[in-house]
Amino acid sequence: MFTTKDYLLIAAVVLYILANVVVGVLAAKRVKNSTDYIVAGHRLPLYMVIATVFATWFGSETLLGTSSTFVSEGMGGIVADPFGAALCLILVGLFFAGPLYRLKLLTIGDYYKIRYGRDIEIATSVVIIISYLGWVAAQFTALGVVFNSISHGLISQNAGIYIGAAIVLIYTIFGGMWSVALTDLIQMATIAIGLVVITWVITGQVDGGAPAVIQHAAESGKLNMLPDATLVGWLGFFSALVTLGFGSIPQQDVFQRAMSANSEKNAKRGAVIGGVLYLLIAMMPIYLAYTAFIIEPATVQSMLSDSGDPQLVLPTLVMNHTPFFVQIIFFGAVLSAIMSTASATLLAPSSMISENILSRFFVGRDEKYKLRFIRSSVVVFAFFVLLYAVQSEQSIFQMVEDAYKVVLVGAFVPLAFGLYWKRASHNGARLAMVSGIVSWLVFEYLDKDSNWAMLGFPDAAGVCPPQLAGLIIAVIAMLVGSLIWPNRKGMPQPLNEKIADEAVLNAK
Repeated sequence: MFTTKDYLLIAAVVLYILANVVVGVLAAKRVKNSTDYIVAGHRLPLYMVIATVFATWFGSETLLGTSSTFVSEGMGGIVADPFGAALCLILVGLFFAGPLYRLKLLTIGDYYKIRYGRDIEIATSVVIIISYLGWVAAQFTALGVVFNSISHGLISQNAGIYIGAAIVLIYTIFGGMWSVALTDLIQMATIAIGLVVITWVITGQVDGGAPAVIQHAAESGKLNMLPDATLVGWLGFFSALVTLGFGSIPQQDVFQRAMSANSEKNAKRGAVIGGVLYLLIAMMPIYLAYTAFIIEPATVQSMLSDSGDPQLVLPTLVMNHTPFFVQIIFFGAVLSAIMSTASATLLAPSSMISENILSRFFVGRDEKYKLRFIRSSVVVFAFFVLLYAVQSEQSIFQMVEDAYKVVLVGAFVPLAFGLYWKRASHNGARLAMVSGIVSWLVFEYLDKDSNWAMLGFPDAAGVCPPQLAGLIIAVIAMLVGSLIWPNRKGMPQPLNEKIADEAVLNAK
């Protein structure tokens, strides 16, 4: 039976969602062309860049997935996120945002085209687009969890996924990056204020306060991040760190936020500040989840069991141990985290589909046609994400972590070497992509079902994580391929304004 508080909570959630939808739809007035739709016309001020960087990355996996993983595995289990994720944003600000911003391109795929050619553009775009299936699906799944929790099971998780997808699709499809940026500003404030209030209320229920929680976690070994002093341990640690730390650098959503800034300086500062802010605020749900372990150990243990759902640790804590106004704040923060990431990760691959895969349909067409085509791409991609989300049995955290592996082995090396090594050639990039992806898949296969043992190497299983093996082989392939098969005419490294302008003109 629903109580008065239940109805009020649902009403508050509905009003909050409507407010975001209205802001997102009104943002469509700012969209005049594809540049406005994809990168907000390169006009976002610093505070909006910070907000959209932070809000995009602070998603369901941070609030629900990472926090529950910490309770069961400790710091060692969350190296990829938030630490690898924050590392990515900081590296983007320090080394990638500047040279890429000077190109004034619309997608990261455009860079691969001007540096390596059309075939590499298509190949890397496909790799990056595929990676978004898992990330966007994780956000839709989290919306299903929230709606299921709020309705006390009246709305099934799958039904919640469909409802959430429809909501995000409505305001993303109209205003594009302007909708995402404006709603991200609201959502960042809601997340930050909400988590501070919730942390303060929950901490007051623990004898000894925050120091007692931290001491309890330390005595339980949960704060130990570094692995065992073995080769296998360190390879696993480094692999988890670079999967998101390097693998998410070539992602369109990161590129889009940097390119949306109104200056190169703000593009770099926005990424760095957003990354630091992300890491700091991500510690709050981790702290809260472990506090739940102290307050309700039996309940948390049951959720961590095979028959339980660890993603419900935080929602259950809030519903059982906070006053009604805090519950409203919490679900506002949860929805903000999910919706901001969902809208951004839905727009990013859709932009690449239209700009890099199907761009030939734009030839001779006006901007209105182009905008309709890009919006249609958003709808089509959302459809495929829904299919993936309702079929997948992975946790939110696993879907997000797995999403970056293919980008790490297939797209990072050509981007990094293309920017900072003048001798990086077309054939080197081709060899790096093929070698990285194939070796990753081979290692994934060998690590399963004792396949190493069948080859006579039983001790090799699990020694080197597949994505790390793929990255190392991709680097070697890029070096060897570029030295053996250099470009005949050479391709200048686009790191200054003159070359950037020429590259853009040549790309057009």
